[in-house]
Amino acid sequence: MKLLVTGGAGFIGSAVVRLAVARGHEVVNLDALTYAACLANVASVAEHPAYAFEQADIRDFKALEEIFARHAPDAVMHLAAESHVDRSIDGPGAFIETNVTGTYHLLQAARGYWEGQGRPGGFRFHHISTDEVYGSLGETGRFTEETPYAPNSPYSASKAASDHLVRAWGETYGLPQVITNCSNNYGPYHFPEKLIPVVILNALAGKEIPVYGQGLNVRDWLYVEDHADALLCVLEKGRVGRSYNIGGDNELRNIDLVRMICAILDRLRPAKRPYSSLIRFVEDRPGHDLRYAIDPTRIETELGWRPSVTLEQGLEKTVRWYLDNEAWWRALLEREGVGERLGTAARGGRGPAQHPSPESGLTG
Repeated sequence: MKLLVTGGAGFIGSAVVRLAVARGHEVVNLDALTYAACLANVASVAEHPAYAFEQADIRDFKALEEIFARHAPDAVMHLAAESHVDRSIDGPGAFIETNVTGTYHLLQAARGYWEGQGRPGGFRFHHISTDEVYGSLGETGRFTEETPYAPNSPYSASKAASDHLVRAWGETYGLPQVITNCSNNYGPYHFPEKLIPVVILNALAGKEIPVYGQGLNVRDWLYVEDHADALLCVLEKGRVGRSYNIGGDNELRNIDLVRMICAILDRLRPAKRPYSSLIRFVEDRPGHDLRYAIDPTRIETELGWRPSVTLEQGLEKTVRWYLDNEAWWRALLEREGVGERLGTAARGGRGPAQHPSPESGLTG
């Protein structure tokens, strides 16, 4: 199968690209190479005969038309997105342009190509989204595919809008589509402005590890390579018009996650004092959802997929990867906004530097 993967130089997208090539698929990686993208993420497959790269913006409809015509993909896996919640608070316009307008242009280009090919039944438009579209949970309950949408940030609102567009193109035009909504991802190649890499890198540098509020926000963590496996499973076996929630079944409070990472670092890279002594609680961000949790029953029962990596295993692998790949992350620390506190525009300014977002998101 030939896959057109948008955002394939980002965190989750590159994991999909690497796994798809390893499994014998042809892959066309379409990426605009914005601040969170990194071609080093796909260096291991860059010379593979089944891999091709196209630098293009999903808001550029003509470029999309040409790429569809040139490569004739069997499926689209749409991961390109602005995904950092804090950045969406400071600059929501970019999220609307990429996540909403860009998805619209991609849908139109895919629809035109699909209709021009005679509307083949095997074609798929797979839209990869987030559990944040459902809003915030209380202390109990989990998100299902029937949970009403209630986004609380500009980022999640833009992703909710893109989900609705994809569904509408399926219902109105018959475009064969599937949608997946995932929990927080972590693992190798995670961009350094997100929570887990910030904890690791601040600890290694001996800097304070800032945690929003009291660190009581709960997230369901999914190892990125498990997510890539789930996405290919849905693409190959998922029912057209269906949505599937993908979770790691690993709920944890942010403060407990941070302490777990510090304990791993204490063991792998001992310092003069425990890394947990660097933890500092800082002012919360506006609109911060309390808890996310995924009910993965549908993907488990219909498609037989389950995560293979526990949180303990995944965090150990992730910390070891960052310890072994300093050249990769050190170059990214120089990029715009990385290391600054973002997401304070609603309160009228920026706060101290080196503040992470607790969201993983879908950096494409």
